[in-house]
Amino acid sequence: MSGAGAPTAQPYDASGLKVAVVAATWHTQVMDGLVAGAERALAAYGVSEPEVIRVPGTFELPVVAAALARAGYDAVVALGVVIRGGTPHFDYVCSAATDGLTQVSVDHAIPVGFGVLTCDTEEQALDRAGLEGSAEDKGWEATAAALDTARVVRAVRG
Repeated sequence: MSGAGAPTAQPYDASGLKVAVVAATWHTQVMDGLVAGAERALAAYGVSEPEVIRVPGTFELPVVAAALARAGYDAVVALGVVIRGGTPHFDYVCSAATDGLTQVSVDHAIPVGFGVLTCDTEEQALDRAGLEGSAEDKGWEATAAALDTARVVRAVRG
């Protein structure tokens, strides 16, 4: 399982952070699970009013993440899923989303929680979506990573 060795993040009071979640809409069941996991993590960390924005697909995540960064958010959580098909589309979308979200994070010096599932099958995506019976909760994990990194960035900035 890909989650082996994952750190155990302990929620802290992140109520002072302005946080946004941007999530794709393709693969509704998987995406609803990822968003619910992000919302559970935000609640555990005390973030009561996050901005949640839905976009058509994973390819559109970077441009909205950049807009959110420019709007002054302390952290952005990007959620999406790309399931391998019979064409190179999978490779292009995964690469574009990864590169684009990394660029947003570096250019704007804000954490972007990477909750983009890149799976061979829908079953793999469902197993990572944080649904009842799922082995992993990547929505929670991406959110915890963004919030924990935002805390570090704040400390560095003083």
